[in-house]
Amino acid sequence: MHREPLSPSARWALTSLALSMLMPSLDTSIANAGLPTLAAAFDATFQQVQWIVLAYLLAVTTLIVSVGRLGDGFGRRRLLLIGIGIFTAASLVCALAPSLGWLIGARAVQGLGAAIMFALTVALVADAVPKSRAGSAMGLLATMSATGTTLGPSLGGLLMAHVGWQSIFVINVPLGLLNAWLVYRYLPKDRIVRSGVAFDYPGTAVLMLTLAAYALAMTVEGLTPTLLLLSLLGVGLFILVEKRSKAPLIHLSLFTDTRISCSLALTLLVTTVMMTTLVVGPFYLSRGLGLTSTQVGLVLSIGPLLAAFSGVPAGRLVDRFGARRMVPGALLGLVCGCGLLALFPVSFGVLAYVLPITVVALSYALFQAANNTGLMSGVAQDQRGVVSAMLGLSRNLGLITGAAAMGAVFALATNDPTQAPAAVIAGGLHMTFGVATALMFAAFALGAFTHLRLGSPVPERTVQSR
Repeated sequence: MHREPLSPSARWALTSLALSMLMPSLDTSIANAGLPTLAAAFDATFQQVQWIVLAYLLAVTTLIVSVGRLGDGFGRRRLLLIGIGIFTAASLVCALAPSLGWLIGARAVQGLGAAIMFALTVALVADAVPKSRAGSAMGLLATMSATGTTLGPSLGGLLMAHVGWQSIFVINVPLGLLNAWLVYRYLPKDRIVRSGVAFDYPGTAVLMLTLAAYALAMTVEGLTPTLLLLSLLGVGLFILVEKRSKAPLIHLSLFTDTRISCSLALTLLVTTVMMTTLVVGPFYLSRGLGLTSTQVGLVLSIGPLLAAFSGVPAGRLVDRFGARRMVPGALLGLVCGCGLLALFPVSFGVLAYVLPITVVALSYALFQAANNTGLMSGVAQDQRGVVSAMLGLSRNLGLITGAAAMGAVFALATNDPTQAPAAVIAGGLHMTFGVATALMFAAFALGAFTHLRLGSPVPERTVQSR
């Protein structure tokens, strides 16, 4: 495929989207390393300061689809500017928060801004760069996402140690102002959108409550069965509401498109498995292999750094060979990487962890670039916001599910990973990644069927409202 060169304005437009992905990704994890510091600053318990992280994640998870749909009618560039403004202003309020309650509330508002940025950044790629460069652009956004999430804990810890906890939020203010200017100056103006477009308030409310119930079920102990039941009932109610709505939040006919359904399912499965490395890795490296905390940190950084730096090259592969070929290949790489982690004995040492993680990280970068490009290439202009948002939602739900479900598998295999001996920890790693391998094999089978049997994406089409 001929690669059309990027004009200077397109490069700056892509830079604005890269910043729009980096900032909310950074704040997903920047507060994690400083929770003990924040607990001391506000004289709070660990359970209380955890809500500094949970408030942000819950806001993003529950709002991302709604704001994506709103962008399709209101104008994606215009709403992205509003989202950047909300995120930046809320960051300043976080830094000035006089109490823990204020900080948690400001983090929830910051999550609203982040939801807008996450939802619309991928959708705006088609407006910012030529179609022949879409894979590279998606690879860059994947790099920014991985870089932000990876850099967050170390940058947060450094700023807290040398400047103060307020600095982890103040840093967003100059970045946000620069980002807003770049978006305003270089992103193409929104196409003419219909005025007075109806918004599905009942569907939005039901979906938000359903997602909140599920996210809380995965993060709050003691209420999991009840909240899971409520979330299942919420899914059924949401379908009924959408079928009766004249302007549904999500056109259910989107899910009849095999490619869209498959891409979202694959994102959920892959991110669930990727979370396994963050859940199991620290225990295996410290208690299983006896590494120091510094060594654990260095080894754990290898995978995310590889995923970050390989995003753009992966995107170029997608531009050259097409998403249809690259998605099954990436999933096969994930099967192999997880399988090696499940099989390599602990006696092989740290190399037996690093080599499979390298395969997993490189395959994940290729999957993100290929899957996102393939998904968005066949979506109609007026549906890109909501489909992009559903992609972000699948990723978030995968991370939440992975932390809970795969963490439960590891805990079951080790009884108590904080006290278990090295041999038991190694056995827990093998069992957990055995489950991960099975999930990735299922994903590979699904991806191969969809991308190889169905061929190239269909031309853009508009889903008709009823």
